[in-house]
Parts: sequence; structure tokens; C-alpha cells
Amino acid sequence: MDAQDKALEKRFNRGMLMRLLVLVTLMFGFGYALVPLYKAICDITGLNVVTTRDLHGAGSLKNTQVDKTRTITVEFDSNARGPFAFRPVRHSMEVHPGELTTIVYEVANGQARDISAQAIPSYAPKQATEYFRKVECFCFKQQTLKANEAREMPVVFVIDPKLPKDVKNITLSYTFFEVGTPVAQAPAEPAAGQKGS
Repeated sequence: MDAQDKALEKRFNRGMLMRLLVLVTLMFGFGYALVPLYKAICDITGLNVVTTRDLHGAGSLKNTQVDKTRTITVEFDSNARGPFAFRPVRHSMEVHPGELTTIVYEVANGQARDISAQAIPSYAPKQATEYFRKVECFCFKQQTLKANEAREMPVVFVIDPKLPKDVKNITLSYTFFEVGTPVAQAPAEPAAGQKGS
């Protein structure tokens, strides 16, 4: 290979290196821009809403007007389905539609073992469900309580001012139940030859 061929090969390799560097830079920039682009597309189309959390409630709080002319009585209820104590710190409160409000529930695991539990909310009257917006809630995910642990868990909510005028009382009830409890095995049937001995 003569000097001219070596020079051509060197120039070709340098050109290829420059193209590869430009390609890598473009790929990195595209990958970096994907996250904000994905979020913008999800915001526009309303896709990727996978939780029960009221994502619209948190965003609409900036524009919510508190309706001081109305007062709603919100009652809090609790049911425990497992080896723990569970209750709200208050049984009722008066709130204005549009007002950001916090209620705290207390839970205590009296067992000498860790417990995983989940809370499921329900509302009365049923028509209030779509107007009761939880911004923060322990019900959004499973809770793990350590052995003999006691905990306070807040619920931050707002009642939409569009709540029908005839609704003056709302009950928020949680059923808190243990998740993943081992199922008791039924006693084994004796073998055919062992019956009636």
C-alpha cells in the first residue's frame, strides 16, 4: 500500500469517525428529549393515567374558588379487616367546597409481625364520589406496618364546587384490610383404607 492509499484510508477513517460522532450526539439528544416529549404527549392526550389518584384534582387546585356560601358536613368512618386498630382522629368536619382539607387516620399493628394492608374508600351518597377529590391518600398504595407499629396517615382532599346543591352531607368510609394473609388449609381427608378404624 503506497502513501497515497494510506492518506485516502486515513481521510476515510476520519470522515467515518466524524459521522459516527454526529450520529451518537443526535441519538443522545433524541433520547434526552424523549422524556419531556412523552410527558407533553401524555398531557395533551390524557394517556398514561394508571393510578386511582385524582391527577386532575391536584392540577385544578390552582383555579379552584372556595365557595364560602356552602358548608358540607363530611363524616369519616373506618372498618378494619385484620389484626389492627384503625380509626379517624375526627368523626366529622365542616368544609366549604373548593377548600383544601386534611383528615388523619390512625392505624396500629398490635401483632408481633409485619403486616401489609390496603385501604379501599367508599362514599355516601354515591353521587358524591365524582366530586370528592383526594390529592394525597394512604389508599393510593399498600401500607406495610412493622410489628407493634402505630402510624398516622393523612388524607388531603377537596370537594368540587360543582357538587349538586342538594348534597349537604358526605360520608368517606375506608375499609382497611390485610393483604397476603396465608389461607388456612382444610384438614386432609383420610385415605379410603383408613376410614372407620
